[in-house]
Amino acid sequence: MTLWTSLEIAVATGGTASGDFSVTGVAFDSREIVPGDLFIAMRGEETDGHRFIDRAIAAGAAGVICQSAIDHPHVLVTDSAAALTALGKAARNRSGAVIIGVTGSAGKTGTKEALFQAFDRMSLGAAHRSVKSYNNHVGVPLSLARIPRDARYGVFEMGMNHGGELAALTRMVRPHIAIITTIAPAHIGHFSGEAAIADAKAEIFEGLEPGGTAILPHDNAHYPRLFSAAQHSTGNIVRFGSRDQSEARLIDSIRAPEGGSLVTAQIGEARLCFRIAAPGDHWVMNALAVMAAVEAAGGDLAIAGLALADLPGMAGRGERLTIATPDGGSALLVDEAYNANPASMAMTLASLGQEAAARRIAVLGAMKELGAGSDGYHAGLAAPIIAAGIASVILVGDEMAPLADALANSLEWGGQIAHVAAADAALAALRATLTDGDAVLVKGSNSMGLSALVRALTQKRVGPSVTAAMAQEGV
Repeated sequence: MTLWTSLEIAVATGGTASGDFSVTGVAFDSREIVPGDLFIAMRGEETDGHRFIDRAIAAGAAGVICQSAIDHPHVLVTDSAAALTALGKAARNRSGAVIIGVTGSAGKTGTKEALFQAFDRMSLGAAHRSVKSYNNHVGVPLSLARIPRDARYGVFEMGMNHGGELAALTRMVRPHIAIITTIAPAHIGHFSGEAAIADAKAEIFEGLEPGGTAILPHDNAHYPRLFSAAQHSTGNIVRFGSRDQSEARLIDSIRAPEGGSLVTAQIGEARLCFRIAAPGDHWVMNALAVMAAVEAAGGDLAIAGLALADLPGMAGRGERLTIATPDGGSALLVDEAYNANPASMAMTLASLGQEAAARRIAVLGAMKELGAGSDGYHAGLAAPIIAAGIASVILVGDEMAPLADALANSLEWGGQIAHVAAADAALAALRATLTDGDAVLVKGSNSMGLSALVRALTQKRVGPSVTAAMAQEGV
């Protein structure tokens, strides 16, 4: 199905089309182009997308948005980045889909994926979502520009690390339903404190469509602040959590025999029992937010429950992998390498503590953008490590020194500690200790490069060094 014609692109962006053409997709990375796509050649601080136009055309691009005339089908504009934003806004204006926006200090990508799986199932494939973690000033308009004409549901993740960013994104997305998963000290180095983070996340409500629904984490310490902000934009506020007054209320949750959790919850007037494939108490809360959004959208809660039971793991976001060990056995690898903050670290460490394993090992990379409190936040991970019964930790990066000291000086800690500078050394340390029956968590800020460690571990052969893998991937 045609996504955009050249005339529609020209009208949306104020550009000039070289001729008639149509496209079926949109991309700004020439490596992601598939036949029929529109390639948006943008000029940035480090590179110029115009250099890759020929590569995009060779990969099958049907047209290009560019700032200089070329000998290929194109729409000529004065600013390609502004054109992308305009195209995203035009896509939102023409869409008749129910739009759901998701933000939060942790869990937003997983919640977005769960929502997509639920809505895609109940609409028989007529749902759309932002892919990967395209949640910033470039990723959000790209995700909007990709929404099919006939989509019935659209789920969009929105992120920020400074005040004011979400306000701009949410006014572009204009959600009918806006979710905040949780408030925690992510990117706190850019803020005066958690209250300021809560205020910045609450900007998502500023873009709510009239009569829209705000969905809030009732158990969070900053809930009153979020509730007050939501009231300025809507009277439809739904709370999820374990409190008696929560409209999406947890009644009971136990570990499922096959993994994940069995949950009993009250969603509005309905009492439901469902399974969540993803393990951890944080996923129970995410699932309540999902159910609240499905209810607000008039969707099918039973189908949403089935989607949560079948939810696939995501690379870097909790995917569970079986890896070979040097002694000829196998181990569980939990890939959380994409990102980390104090709250998500504590939650995933608690989940590791629930794994039945010969030993539990945590490979933890430094957490970034924590500001002056960085040492304290890193040292604070000692308590969840000890509580989870973790036998060995491999700590990666200079920022992890306070945690290494906290564990070494703890009377409750009797495990092994390795503190290394980078992912290559972490891989070597892990391979030296890994044995049959272990469960390994790999988690850290993306800049630590631990995703390359995961790739090296999941190769059947010994494989290239982590440094080589990182260079190949451009990390």
